[in-house]
Amino acid sequence: MARLKSLAALVAIAAATTACGSVNRQISPINNPGVYSQNQPVVQRTDYVLDLGTSGANVPAAELSRLSAWFQSMELGYGDKVFVNTGYDDAGPRQDVARVAADYGLLLSEGSPVTAGQTAPGAVRVIVSRMTASVPGCPNWDNASSDPLNTGAGVSLTPNYGCATNTNLAAMIADPSDLVLGQTGAPNDTSTAAKAIKVYRNATPTGAKGLTSASTKSGN
Repeated sequence: MARLKSLAALVAIAAATTACGSVNRQISPINNPGVYSQNQPVVQRTDYVLDLGTSGANVPAAELSRLSAWFQSMELGYGDKVFVNTGYDDAGPRQDVARVAADYGLLLSEGSPVTAGQTAPGAVRVIVSRMTASVPGCPNWDNASSDPLNTGAGVSLTPNYGCATNTNLAAMIADPSDLVLGQTGAPNDTSTAAKAIKVYRNATPTGAKGLTSASTKSGN
């Protein structure tokens, strides 16, 4: 009987301890025992639209020049995605746009984002989708590293914690969409992985042909 009472007392103490430890305190600069970076990059997508006129089954040279100038003004490059309105069934205009996009090192993406308005009859819509990354609220120099509520979390950080690292990451990443989905892993092909090493090993040493003879005498 005494043992049962002791077990009951232990259970009661454990329940009370659990109740005290289960207080849900939201992670904040003054309560961050996992040292988690709250200032995370936010990725935003913007779609830019240009409608091109067509002539029969192709896009005229003047319209393609206008498209190239538009790409140049946007500084089109890696990380941008170029779409052609999938509602246009003729493959000719799509191929014309693809050739212009290839001059900027890009391939056309499949599908098409939903955009406002309708494409005019006899026109093809080109859409450039661009993602940007930033860290809102950074830098944040508010002095909130103290523990005024005496929560006893043991680990407190400043609101600016993580701002420098994540802001630099957002500014330097070539394709901001990688922060959302990442890249698809390449297949495990050892020959592909070792190709660069093979080229390096098989290359002729730069000094194999000896030194070039040179004279210190004047040409006169």
